[in-house]
Amino acid sequence: MRNFAAYGQNLFIMNTKTIATAALTALAITANSQNMSNPNTDTSLAPQEQLQLTLEWDKTFPQSDKVAHRKVTFVNRYGITLAADMYTPKEADGQLQAVAVSGPFGAVKEQASGLYAQQLAERGFITLAFDPSFTGESGGMPRRVASPDINTEDFSAAVDFLSVHPGVDAARIGILGICGWGGFAINAAANDTRIKAAVASTMYDMCRATSNGYYDADDSADARYKAKEAMNARRTEDYRNGSYERAGGVVDPLPDDAPQFVKEYYAYYKTPRGYHARSGNSNNGWNATSPLPFINFPLLYRAGEIRNAVMIVHGENAHSRYFGEDAFRKLHGDNKELLIVPGADHCDLYDNLDKIPFDSIAVFFDTWMKP
Repeated sequence: MRNFAAYGQNLFIMNTKTIATAALTALAITANSQNMSNPNTDTSLAPQEQLQLTLEWDKTFPQSDKVAHRKVTFVNRYGITLAADMYTPKEADGQLQAVAVSGPFGAVKEQASGLYAQQLAERGFITLAFDPSFTGESGGMPRRVASPDINTEDFSAAVDFLSVHPGVDAARIGILGICGWGGFAINAAANDTRIKAAVASTMYDMCRATSNGYYDADDSADARYKAKEAMNARRTEDYRNGSYERAGGVVDPLPDDAPQFVKEYYAYYKTPRGYHARSGNSNNGWNATSPLPFINFPLLYRAGEIRNAVMIVHGENAHSRYFGEDAFRKLHGDNKELLIVPGADHCDLYDNLDKIPFDSIAVFFDTWMKP
């Protein structure tokens, strides 16, 4: 009994100490929460970075006289300030449905995404073409680094901005991703229930392309290990040097034996048709270690759970067509659509106004974003 009593006495002392410690901790937390200069307790949104924005029209496409254009900025959940071009129909009346647009992967808003945004604005939508984190006029350091998580978040951050804009009907917001951003758009739609409709145009699954190679030709543990080994060695050198090596944009000069799809990329990114000084693809590309997180990230894992509408648009002759068709097979419901554009290649759906089905895309958004 003496041992039992001693145990009970010790337990009481321990509990008393625990209660006292907890009370002191609670007082400290309360005090800290009242001091909003403490960064560990501040719950406010990250402040927007003051970005250097180009005011003149420097797009790869002509400005429409049917649409009003202005630059805007907003912050994502990771505290990165994003720059965007906002396009509004000049005949706008009341709150309108809205679409956020980004891509292709390695491009900037002055290229294909801006063209899509302007074309949809001519069809009655408020649109937002934004530069992804770490690229173009958007903030974030280091420059030209990609992340499947952060780049998916960029779409949701655009939805945040549009949701509180006075000219936008927050119940009718969609997104559109081009090329690699088509995959991010599907991933965002799987995660963000505010997105009423998503369109993926000439899409890539960047995680599949990175981990398996084109047409899954390098889908092996040995191939992935070799790639990771090289990039991790590069990380060490980058840290030692204090700077990041770039992987290079679209190959230039173009080899005579380049694959057809590389010739298509060259014809867009490296010629006056689509070249832009801030575009990674037009210049020296992404940081060489950017592919690392894509190898293990299952980008389309929850695509089958998307309840809202999804349209996948691909060119009949696009080398990337298999990405879109395989993604479509993961989707469920009668609000999903696969549109194959006859005679179109991958880059035709960047800027070819005779091939991009803007009217069909607009009808899709209008149909599925109704209240």
